[in-house]
Amino acid sequence: MSLPARLKHGIEMALEGVNLKELGQVAEDLSNRYRQEQRDGNFHLSSELKAKAYLATRLPATYGAIHDGMAKLGQLLPRFAPRTHLDVGAGPGSALWAAKEIWSRLEEATLIEGSSDIQAEGMKLSALLDAVKVKWIHGDLSHSLSQLERADLVTLAYVLNELEPDLRLALITRLWNLTDGVLLIVEPGTTAGWQRLLIIRDHLLAMGAYVVAPCPHSETCPLAKPDWCHFSARVERSRVHRLAKDAELGYEDEKYSYLAFARSQPMPTPARILASPHRRSGLVQLKLCTQEGKLEQRSFSKRDGTLYKKVRKLDWGDVIIPE
Repeated sequence: MSLPARLKHGIEMALEGVNLKELGQVAEDLSNRYRQEQRDGNFHLSSELKAKAYLATRLPATYGAIHDGMAKLGQLLPRFAPRTHLDVGAGPGSALWAAKEIWSRLEEATLIEGSSDIQAEGMKLSALLDAVKVKWIHGDLSHSLSQLERADLVTLAYVLNELEPDLRLALITRLWNLTDGVLLIVEPGTTAGWQRLLIIRDHLLAMGAYVVAPCPHSETCPLAKPDWCHFSARVERSRVHRLAKDAELGYEDEKYSYLAFARSQPMPTPARILASPHRRSGLVQLKLCTQEGKLEQRSFSKRDGTLYKKVRKLDWGDVIIPE
């Protein structure tokens, strides 16, 4: 997956003249903070250089994960065409760029971000978007969001891991009350990230929300530790990205977990693929989460005819949708 051309150009402009050695050191420190899920009262992106390091090394990955989740959502809700978007903890606006790529009719977006440094970078980038009226708000997520207008699409990406546990459900409740159509939540694809989402899932189902993705059911999650529900998005690395990370490959795989909830009941989906398919000649083996809330290992062979031809083209994260 590549970044939109205008976004890529905007990042290149933001990184002009930046010392790559310093950028790499800051990027490594930033990655350590995210991996260790440090919550010390300080913003991860607390300086201009940290914000630029995020643009170089993290924005492509977060954009890829959010875009991937949105694409899966769009497949299940083909008539969902949001015109308004609220993104909380927006960072540099990764979710806005992904949403505009998936839903071209998007017209207005409100982005809330607490770090002045990353918001400044995000404002420059969002100015490059066509046909979207963007409003940035400098805000603390622990405060009330009641003055905001409701939006068709509400997103919260890579934020829960930065919040204290006692703040999470209150924030999710406020965001659901601001959701007219769909609430999408994306977290790092770790066991801890998925455990956070499981709590959110129970909370929103109790509030009457319909889970759209990735779950094909609203039953108890069938996965048990040490297993967890996560997916992967492959994203292209720019030259600066590779140099800042001292990486050789021209791509990286971002593991992420996500949940999407809707106001109206989605169409049923028989099953979602939870791992990379195991393929052999004339045989495909899939790990599936089913509509009945079960975890199944299922094999498909040439004897399954049309169904086999269909599933052999599917990949990790895809759903099996009947003809």
